[in-house]
Amino acid sequence: MPELKLTPDNTLPIDGLQGTLIGRAWVPGEAAGPSPVVLRADGVFDLSREFPTLSDLLESASPLEAVRGARGQYICSVEALLANTGAGCDPDKAFLLPPADLQVIKAAGVTFASSMIERVIEEQAGGDAVKAESVRSVVKAAIGDNLRSIKPGSSEAARLKAVLIGQGLWSQYLEVGIGPDAEIFTKAPVLASVGSGSEVGIHPQSRWNNPEPEIVLAVNSHGRILGATLGNDVNLRDFEGRSALLLSKAKDNNASCAIGPFIRLFDEGFSLDDVRQCVVDLVVEGDDGFVLRGSSSMAQISRDPLELVAQTIGGNHQYPDGFMLFLGTLFAPTQDREEQGSGFTHKQGDSVSIGSPLLGTLHNRVTYSNQATPWTYGLRALMGNLALRGLVAGKSIH
Repeated sequence: MPELKLTPDNTLPIDGLQGTLIGRAWVPGEAAGPSPVVLRADGVFDLSREFPTLSDLLESASPLEAVRGARGQYICSVEALLANTGAGCDPDKAFLLPPADLQVIKAAGVTFASSMIERVIEEQAGGDAVKAESVRSVVKAAIGDNLRSIKPGSSEAARLKAVLIGQGLWSQYLEVGIGPDAEIFTKAPVLASVGSGSEVGIHPQSRWNNPEPEIVLAVNSHGRILGATLGNDVNLRDFEGRSALLLSKAKDNNASCAIGPFIRLFDEGFSLDDVRQCVVDLVVEGDDGFVLRGSSSMAQISRDPLELVAQTIGGNHQYPDGFMLFLGTLFAPTQDREEQGSGFTHKQGDSVSIGSPLLGTLHNRVTYSNQATPWTYGLRALMGNLALRGLVAGKSIH
């Protein structure tokens, strides 16, 4: 597979730079470090003098007005930033980072009926991809393949639950899929995500895994949704299928969370209603010539984004630096990659592209989590860097 090269054509939204696109970049120089940036027609601008972190920007009274009012410092052209992002980047030039820093990275699971049924199949098959094919017909015969019409937490959902319990087919995945409480979990630690152009990591012991193309919301500490981006909630189907108690091992490994390329802030041309209608497309291309295509339509989500945010933050849980929320995916691949009935799983070197017209495209390459670039830049490193650059002196926290 040829080396991945990011360009405006393969990265930006269909309307280019007309939207309000913010993110993070590593800015070189005597005081090098990560900075919030905004993309404009005349280039990429560093906003760190106004907002030391992306969290600071999103916690401002009006991030949209703040971005529009901030002059910023010119870094480079959009083309140059993207060209220097990924494997072999020049550390003396700016390169793209994931658009999240102090925000906690949360995820909502089992939010689409089709993928919910696949989770039930994983559970019934005990994480065995070969066994899953025979289980699939049994489960679908009992449940059907479209539970979209059932509102989670409704009386209709409660009646279905009683029927399935009677048949011995109730599942923890159905509980969070059509029950009153959504599955909300922590996908990755603060600062642990990777951005576009980076490698994503698969646990080396996994034999059944897949990408999960998703919309990711940027939410501030007051629960206000400010914009959206794309994400890959890399998933190990065999680990989670063996036991739901292995969720953290199935979901949180080195480089297993990709976010990007940029956050598109809500403005006159982009709103939450646009998110509700987004279609997220996925293309996986392997060195073996295998190609997998799929899509996930947000119009088919079982719980509205506002409900998922409300179940994430409130009186029972606060996020003072805001959070990023993966909204789940309709996509659960069953296409055979090798022998019949074995289903899909990643191979080393797979190229994964996740795109949506109004959000652009996130590009990553698959490797093992123990071979991906180790995560070493944590909160102490960030705070030390900001202090060295004079960006946190005199700031108070309320």
